[in-house]
Amino acid sequence: MKRLAIISSLFIGIFAFAQGIKFEDGNFASVLAKAKKENKLIFVDAYASWCGPCKLMVKNIFPLKNVGDYYNSHFINAKIDMEKGEGIELAKKYNVKVFPTYLFIDPSGETVHRTIGYVEEKDFIQFAKDAEDPNKKLTALKQKFESGEKDPEFLKNLAGLTLYNDTEFAGKVLNRYFQQKTALDQEDVQILLSGTQSTESPLYKIFQEKKAEIIKFYPADKYEKFDKNIKVNTVAQKAYNTETKSWNDNYFMTGTQSFLSKEEAEKVLKRMKANRALKNKDIPVYEKLILELYQDYSTASSGELNSLAWNFFENVNTKTSLEKAVAWAQESVKKDQSFANTDTLANLYNKIGDKKNAKIWAEKSIELAKTSGEDSADTEKLLKSL
Repeated sequence: MKRLAIISSLFIGIFAFAQGIKFEDGNFASVLAKAKKENKLIFVDAYASWCGPCKLMVKNIFPLKNVGDYYNSHFINAKIDMEKGEGIELAKKYNVKVFPTYLFIDPSGETVHRTIGYVEEKDFIQFAKDAEDPNKKLTALKQKFESGEKDPEFLKNLAGLTLYNDTEFAGKVLNRYFQQKTALDQEDVQILLSGTQSTESPLYKIFQEKKAEIIKFYPADKYEKFDKNIKVNTVAQKAYNTETKSWNDNYFMTGTQSFLSKEEAEKVLKRMKANRALKNKDIPVYEKLILELYQDYSTASSGELNSLAWNFFENVNTKTSLEKAVAWAQESVKKDQSFANTDTLANLYNKIGDKKNAKIWAEKSIELAKTSGEDSADTEKLLKSL
């Protein structure tokens, strides 16, 4: 009987493990071939290893039975890290800029639908249904827009689907949406702020014209700060050459002199160079620039310091730089103690060989996770290794 119970529990365990989305093991070419053979769409979870919402989808949504039942029967499913291997070229081909991005691709390799971010079970299944509905596919929605559709809800939905992968098209959609609006509500203001990426966008004119309405929801100083960020981003887009991965410093400094002081412009440029270097995996440059920027970190927020410290933990191996990251993490904890920054501090202590402090902070992090409902599985693994 005991043996039967063990076998039964193993069977239940295997069955439970089998639930959820089944992802293919092969490369993208083999996924395309299988999609052609079975005449199915391909679902791609385009993720990055560092992405928090990506990990939450893996933990909370992908394993669900209803999700697995629908996706496994309707699609060939692939899970691809867009920052490694063939994922790098696929990210360029499919214009993946934020994570997670969910792509629905036909057997010829063309995108028919897409969305982004953490998505709850019901909506995640609905997105899949929309991808199969000829009238709801992104290509069909774009055609409907080009035919002159002006329904506000349609335009908001289409803008949301394209905002992070086709900003030029999304700008056209939102321009049509806002041309019809006589007054803005808070949701409109948020959409406008999200969609206005450049001073050359048609939305920037609306952003300027609607200032009086926007500052009903956001203080005037925040409006001015946002305006400055739009101008900075516009100049930065032209100052950075994506092909050569190089910056035109003179162009940036000249282009920002009308709204930034020289000192501000130099600091902003250095920060942008650091962020770009991290994205390009040029860690020595990233490390050097961040150390210069954060010699004095007293005014940095807890979240900002935690982010910096974690980036150093994941990417930097210089002992003195890691000790600096420990100081950032300590300051982050001092300003606002949380599961996240105590976990960062524990990992950093472990990386520099201070097992005693690593254990103390790992235990503290797990304790905080229990009260805040966070997933402490990785921290528990760290604690067991100490």
